[in-house]
Amino acid sequence: MVGVAFGGAHADRASLEETCSLARSAGIDPVEMLAVRRARPDAALSVGSGKAEEIRAMLRERDAQAVIFDNPLSPVQQRNLGRLLEVPVIDRTELILDIFAQRARSNEGKLQVELARIEHQLTRLVRGWSHLERQRGGIGQRGGPGEKQLELDRRMLDAKARQLRQRLDKLARQRLTRRRARLRGEVFAVSLVGYTNAGKSTLFNALTGAGTYAADQLFATLDTLTRRTRLAGGAELVLSDTVGFVRQLPHTLIEAFRATLEETRDADLLLHVVDASAPDRDDQIAEVARVLAEIGADHVPMLMVYNKIDAAGWSPEVLRDPCGSIIRLGVSARSGAGLDELRLALEETLVGRGPGDPHPPEPVAAGAPGADSPQHPQHTLQASLPDEASLAEDALAPQPLLLPSPCGSRSPGYSP
Repeated sequence: MVGVAFGGAHADRASLEETCSLARSAGIDPVEMLAVRRARPDAALSVGSGKAEEIRAMLRERDAQAVIFDNPLSPVQQRNLGRLLEVPVIDRTELILDIFAQRARSNEGKLQVELARIEHQLTRLVRGWSHLERQRGGIGQRGGPGEKQLELDRRMLDAKARQLRQRLDKLARQRLTRRRARLRGEVFAVSLVGYTNAGKSTLFNALTGAGTYAADQLFATLDTLTRRTRLAGGAELVLSDTVGFVRQLPHTLIEAFRATLEETRDADLLLHVVDASAPDRDDQIAEVARVLAEIGADHVPMLMVYNKIDAAGWSPEVLRDPCGSIIRLGVSARSGAGLDELRLALEETLVGRGPGDPHPPEPVAAGAPGADSPQHPQHTLQASLPDEASLAEDALAPQPLLLPSPCGSRSPGYSP
């Protein structure tokens, strides 16, 4: 496992360890981690010839069968490193694509992963295959006179990708029909989002009793699963478990899964599940927020749910905004601690806002006075309407800047 830091930056140990976890999730056993610092990437080998020789010696010493780079590699760098090291060389993007290919179970999930891999291969046709240099010509032969094998391969991949997009578009239209039926039925939609291995599937099972597969590994589940559940007060909602996010999530995967992620964009509420025991949870929260903004889901009301509080040594707690609405809470999906408070928060949300509301109330801004202050959990603001005389008297007086009251709604706010 090789991680390279460029431009004088320190090696990101957390990212390298996460790549090791990804490798284990793919069935690969990491035997050595190497952090490298360089002023700039080497055009041919990324790490330079000297460090490449050092990696080659480590391969022989540890009898390793492959090298995985935490950094993106260009096609030329990957080809040259493979020739020099004489073992398969892959980067983080290909590793994630391989995991997705192993874990996809539904027909749509398999199509999405296959499309992402083809689009990735289209950028990698520069590899040193000898047959790419040959040309096929002659009357009646495939491809026409003088067409290179590289061009034929590219055309075949383009045609395959076009077929996959057509099949995915058909599935997306079917999903849109189901979504419209849900809106007609006035069912409140909630989506679980968060970093991979934050415990979303375990929390989904705890809330719905679905019994879906859940494991302590990255990308244990990929396919979106939706279940209808009834809360204690009798209200019904539809809960969806979505694919987790990760640092440097390949753009081709985001594009391929965009149709599935639209379930997140069109939800009435997002439960952002955070691993409370993760030392880099703030970075994970920021990465999830970045991906949500990329898919257009950053406007959806969000409730922060800190999971795995038992592993972090926390006790269940509930944080409310100045209006008394729950905006953040701690739970343990495995032990059940804090789940009653989470169901209460969902009940409060359903009472405060109907399903499919196109104009949701404005959430409490992060950093607003009292938004994150546990000392005043039930603080409320009061105002009185002036009479006509006072309005006339104050008409000529300088008017102060009026700030909107944060108590315009009872909906959970986004407070990362």
